[in-house]
Amino acid sequence: MGKYFGTDGIRGKANETLTAERAFVVGRYLGWYFSQNGKQKIVIGKDTRLSSEMLEAALAAGIAAEGCDAYLTGHCPTPMISYLVQNEDFACGAMISASHNPFYDNGIKIFSKEGIKMPSDVEDLIEEYIDGKVEIPYKTGEEIGKVVSYPEGLEAYLNWIEKSIAVDLTGMSLLVDCANGSASVSAKRALEALGATCTMLNDTPDGVNINTKCGSTHPEILQEKMKEGNYDLGLAFDGDADRMIMVNPEGNLITGDDVLYVSGKYFRDRGLLNNNKVVTTVMANLGLFKALEKEGIEIVSTQVGDKYVFDKMCEEEDIVGGEQSGHIIFKELEKTGDGLVTALMFLKMMKEEDKDAIALCEGLKIYPQLLVNVKVQDKDVAMNDADVKAAIEEVNQRLNGNGRLLVRPSGTEPLVRVMAEAETDEICAEEVGRVVNVVKEKYGVD
Repeated sequence: MGKYFGTDGIRGKANETLTAERAFVVGRYLGWYFSQNGKQKIVIGKDTRLSSEMLEAALAAGIAAEGCDAYLTGHCPTPMISYLVQNEDFACGAMISASHNPFYDNGIKIFSKEGIKMPSDVEDLIEEYIDGKVEIPYKTGEEIGKVVSYPEGLEAYLNWIEKSIAVDLTGMSLLVDCANGSASVSAKRALEALGATCTMLNDTPDGVNINTKCGSTHPEILQEKMKEGNYDLGLAFDGDADRMIMVNPEGNLITGDDVLYVSGKYFRDRGLLNNNKVVTTVMANLGLFKALEKEGIEIVSTQVGDKYVFDKMCEEEDIVGGEQSGHIIFKELEKTGDGLVTALMFLKMMKEEDKDAIALCEGLKIYPQLLVNVKVQDKDVAMNDADVKAAIEEVNQRLNGNGRLLVRPSGTEPLVRVMAEAETDEICAEEVGRVVNVVKEKYGVD
């Protein structure tokens, strides 16, 4: 990770760490960098949070000031930008979003022409420009770029979705939570175009209600309504619609682990699972490892982050991977997670297997899991402390294969994350508490 760019672009509180001025500077560098070979087009999308329009305007102004044309799609899912840069005439793309974060946060994620995160060497150049280590002149006269409204981008993306996953959803009743975010403009249109009947929740964004007690990070209301109604499946998007958590008719969650389990078997049974492997992160539930091992399917683990999952999939030519959070990548279709693609692929598997959501996930036992975040003075010092390491080792010896402990530093905050999986909630709480107490005693801050 760089000084400003994390694993998912630049992110922070709007007009505190991520200001309009910074967005303008990023736009200027992108415009200058891509105008070296003549005037180019750069596409910009945004989610529905209050600050997105401000940052969109600043980013677009910077791009135009340095000789490229900025094409504005309006509100859209993050994966739409990945699709457009690959399939339309754009040099790169930018998405203004902080994903599942609260409305007061925002971010800028930049996609290369290949539809993946911009290479780190280009991010390094942008950071040098932000820090004033490089100067670039403004374009003048006819070299100045334009800012163009581009609603056609959403139409192109939805047409691709409908053609690529041509599943007939006639007769299926879906309950859809859009998190008052990007899915509000895309989910209903795509699902109903394929024949589904949709009942919508949280699809009226007002700039501040994105992710507020709704969507993939807060599916509780969706779970209750699924138990009350007669629905085949509940869908919960996150703020920028690249993640998907589902709910079965009994109100139980279908996480990314469930989707990976079902997908691994689905592709294996059709002779399509390259290398007989599924890629996920170290945060995947222990139950997924055990269930896929029983099916003879190997799991490849990476550090947390969809970028690392995709890199490993490319390295080994695997076709399906993802995270417990619902960030799933079907590599034959996409290069980043897409909540709508995930939902449609799961519905397609339900149809082709002739099973409901409950039966489709049978065979996967999800172990109870507890995650506690400890705020610390220095996360790296805490992680390397001898007493902390000893506490971790003692817990792992007690669990002895019937559970596991995972302790890691946060990638973006001064936190040590302590997570345990075991056969009961009580065991999880007891073992997590042992390590948390040591970390807090030596390094914890209020």
